[in-house]
Amino acid sequence: MFQQLPLLSLEIWLPMLGGAAALMTGDDRRANAARLIALFTAIICLALCVPLYLEYDASTSVMQFAEYYPWIARYGIYYNLGVDGISLPLIMLTTLTTLVVVIASWRPIKHRVAQYMAAFLIMQGMMVGVFAALDAVLFYVFWEGMLIPMYLCIGMWGGENRSYASIKFFLYTFFGSALMLVALLYMRYYSGSFSILGYYTLKLSMTEQIWIFLAFLLAFAVKVPMFPFHTWLPDAHTEAPAGGSVVLAALMLKMGVYGFLRFSLPITPDASRALDWLVILLSLFAIIYIALVAIGQKDMKRLIAYSSIAHMGFATLACFMIYLILARTGDIRDAYMSLEGSMVQMISHAFSTGAMFFGVGILYERYHSRMIDDFGGIVNSMPWFAAFFMLFCMANVGLPGTSGFVGEFMIILSAFGASVWIALMAASTLVLAAAYTLWMYKRVFFGEITHDYVATFEDISGTETAVMVILAIAVIALGVYPQPLLNMMHATVGHLLTISNTTKLV
Repeated sequence: MFQQLPLLSLEIWLPMLGGAAALMTGDDRRANAARLIALFTAIICLALCVPLYLEYDASTSVMQFAEYYPWIARYGIYYNLGVDGISLPLIMLTTLTTLVVVIASWRPIKHRVAQYMAAFLIMQGMMVGVFAALDAVLFYVFWEGMLIPMYLCIGMWGGENRSYASIKFFLYTFFGSALMLVALLYMRYYSGSFSILGYYTLKLSMTEQIWIFLAFLLAFAVKVPMFPFHTWLPDAHTEAPAGGSVVLAALMLKMGVYGFLRFSLPITPDASRALDWLVILLSLFAIIYIALVAIGQKDMKRLIAYSSIAHMGFATLACFMIYLILARTGDIRDAYMSLEGSMVQMISHAFSTGAMFFGVGILYERYHSRMIDDFGGIVNSMPWFAAFFMLFCMANVGLPGTSGFVGEFMIILSAFGASVWIALMAASTLVLAAAYTLWMYKRVFFGEITHDYVATFEDISGTETAVMVILAIAVIALGVYPQPLLNMMHATVGHLLTISNTTKLV
């Protein structure tokens, strides 16, 4: 029924139109009008995900809800959209996250409200475009276009060092993508098309695959970010407003792993197999070393930012561990579990870490500090907030019954098929994450009130409670019953495993 409707185009362009409408409300005297426009737009976009989910056929890996129109046909560039079991969950996550950010920003953002709401709505449209684009040029336009509203978000509503953080964020991510564009143009020259799916059948020599793989690796490693390309993230998170930190953690980091799944594995399978050790090594380094760095942080936002790098290391590890699994055991079930675990880890990280950044934003609004030593005994004045934050900390640690457990359990379990040592090193995150997360929680929330101002803090308000409840439901639902998500991606993961293990050598 809905397959014939341009639902993906609506998901892309409706929020952009909503952003333009919010901008037209003018200055802060009509701030409530901008807030309402943003809220209604975000709700409509989330509602459009319902027919996308209900009409999606999970039994096939074929791209669905496809749209194909001439754009610059003379050069083989088309407006080509479609979704499968990997992109659809991320589109649904994008629309939910934007709604959460709009609600969460209702009270804290008091200046340039129209511009703030417009930035996040336009960003939503661009990010949906990244996940839905099947034309390489269209993908690249959305990929780079989403940097602009995030750059403005950090630069206009960020902290004291916002200029430095926003420029560093833009330069790292922009120049990291330059080689990706070169690789896309190279494949266009030999294939005669910008079709991403067409690249899956393009025969390439090992030398060509390695150079294309390295170009993709740089672009996607910066976005994840992987060690040693991670230094922009703590600065961006620290200076960004709470909404910017939530979008960075919940969505933008996922685009790097999505790039590996959509480009690196299926387009350069032989190079991916030959260089899997490199990505596995960098991922393990992120899981262990970056987690140790997180333990030493005194700023809550920086601690959570480093935690994000460590958790995303799990997702990249799982993507490339499939080659070791199939080489050593040949058990396709473990390979399925590894890739599906990577996807679950990404979705879970979005909920738990996004919620923690939102929680730090609540504390910052009350005292304008993110330093752990500036708080203590908050549970006495904000018991409801303390309870919600504890749930999200437990999800970050990987407590059974929360979303954090599912993805990490699947990845660690499948890792035993690749190497016991890899599994043990990956499992070290269970101890390290507990160390820095619970240490932070204890010092901020428990104990006696060491600063008089903490006793004056009011517990979470109506909009803050609404955001906490939405994210808490998501964390528990995914932790208790992840089967709908696994069903949605299973056929697509199977197809990805097939093409990622089929040689494309000339």
